[in-house]
Amino acid sequence: MKKVLFISSTGGHLSEMMMLNSLFEKYDYHIITEKTKSTIGLKDKYGNKINYLVYGTKDHRLVYPFKLFINCLKSVYYYFKIRPEFIITTGAHTAGPMCCIGKIFGSKIIYIETFANRKSKTITGKLVYKFADLFIVQWESMKELYPNSTYGGWIY
Repeated sequence: MKKVLFISSTGGHLSEMMMLNSLFEKYDYHIITEKTKSTIGLKDKYGNKINYLVYGTKDHRLVYPFKLFINCLKSVYYYFKIRPEFIITTGAHTAGPMCCIGKIFGSKIIYIETFANRKSKTITGKLVYKFADLFIVQWESMKELYPNSTYGGWIY
C-alpha cells in the first residue's frame, strides 16, 4: 500500500485538506498539521496517524524564523519516520519545508493551491510550483498564473 503524507497548516488549509479524507482508507496515510486548540482533538480521531508542528504564522515576525527553523527540523524527523511516497498538501507555510525535503529524497509532490485565492499566488504556491509533480488549482482563472497547473475544481 502506498504511503501518503497529508500536510497543511491549520485553519482553512486544514479544512480543505480534510475534504480529501475519503482517500485516507485507500492508502497508508499520515497527517501533519500545526498544534493548536482547534487541532489537538484530531489526535482522538486519528491517533498515531497524526503529528503536529509548531503553530506560527509570518505575522509573528520576531518569533517566526525560530518557529520555522524548529518546524524544518521536525519535518526532517517526520519525513524519515514516515518515508512517504507521496506528499499531498493544500499549503501553507508549514507544508513548504516538507515539500522541499520530500522532493530532495524522491517523494512525489502534489500541491493543491488554496480555494481562497482566485487572482493571486500564495507564497508557498510560488515555491512549490517550481518542482511539484502535480500542481492543482481550484479556480480556472489561476491557470493564467500557474500555466502548467491542472484545474481540479473546488475541493469543497
